[in-house]
Amino acid sequence: MKPLLALLLLGAATPAIAQHAGHAMPMGMPMPKPTPTPTPKASPKPAAPTKKAAPAPAKKAAPAKRHVAGPQANPADSRASSPPAEGAMDHSMMDHGAMDQGQMDQGAAGSTEPSTPEDHAARDMGAMDQSQMDMSGMDHSKMDVGAMAMPIPEAAPPAAAGSGPPRAADAIWGAEAMRASREALRDEQGGQKFLWFMADRAEYQMREGKNGYLWDVQGYYGGDINKFWFKSEGEGSFGEKVESAEVQALYSRAISPWFNLQAGVRQDFVPRDRTYAVVGVQGLAPYLFDIDAAAFLSDKGDLTARFEGEVDQRITQRLILQPRAEVNLAAQDIPELGIGAGLDTLELGVRLRYEVAREFAPYVGVEQSWKIGKSADYARLRGEDPGVTNYVVGIRLWF
Repeated sequence: MKPLLALLLLGAATPAIAQHAGHAMPMGMPMPKPTPTPTPKASPKPAAPTKKAAPAPAKKAAPAKRHVAGPQANPADSRASSPPAEGAMDHSMMDHGAMDQGQMDQGAAGSTEPSTPEDHAARDMGAMDQSQMDMSGMDHSKMDVGAMAMPIPEAAPPAAAGSGPPRAADAIWGAEAMRASREALRDEQGGQKFLWFMADRAEYQMREGKNGYLWDVQGYYGGDINKFWFKSEGEGSFGEKVESAEVQALYSRAISPWFNLQAGVRQDFVPRDRTYAVVGVQGLAPYLFDIDAAAFLSDKGDLTARFEGEVDQRITQRLILQPRAEVNLAAQDIPELGIGAGLDTLELGVRLRYEVAREFAPYVGVEQSWKIGKSADYARLRGEDPGVTNYVVGIRLWF
């Protein structure tokens, strides 16, 4: 009867043995060779602790957890089965619940001193095969990055931070080799020269009488501080002579991050050939108003002034509404030019442009101009209307 019961228990334990035989060791850990399982013996008396450190009292061991194939599997019968396969560890006789990690470490290292938690962590990290770790399932959104970040120091840097030689590279590469590098650094960090050109208004004007045209272009060449600035304005009617045309050549110097002081000469070709000295300011006023204000003193002693202002109101990223105003003033009457003292002319207009590209934008608009005071009287004497409405179609471009 007993041999029959043993055979039944051996058959029930066979699947568990096969399962443990297939447990492969992780990559990166040495593969132990299978050794015959010794016959259980009585536990020896614990060795006396060394004088270096007294071991902490061991906690009560948890109940032994054994790998069993059935409710009454006998470990002794499992040992009678076939040995584990090559490269696999036999877990069938391992009592994981009663295993003492300190004793395992001492047995593996051949040391009588108990190991510390730091030793366990070091061995565990060394035995881990990190190439096989799957981190795709980790929820990184719950990581407290703020707690991991280093605080930004608020105190001023120590004096020793700037105590080094200003040209330490000369001691390594030589002054001649570094001179070219310093010059290139100055050119690339603010010393560049730029050429910029813009046709702010290049338009066809539909008037009550004869249709006409107008141009208003400007540009510069130079760096961030000093520039050569040029401007040109003019207008006329188709089939007739040009009504007005002028060119300005100016030296421009930045007096703030937003404004440039300009000085130079202006040459008028029509309606009179006349030269002016120019002093003005051009830049970006608060609320993003582009302004251009200048005073002109002619070679005849005539003093006039002009103020232009415009602002871009974005409807979308490419559709822009641009109101514009221009005021001309004079210090005295200039009958040959049809200019009266005080407020000479006033122009108000609005243009709606669409930026096909940032550098190219067609537009449509309407503009109303008035001659005021003595200038209106001069216009009536010539048979002109002091007030004119223009419907405009044009192109704004720059490069």
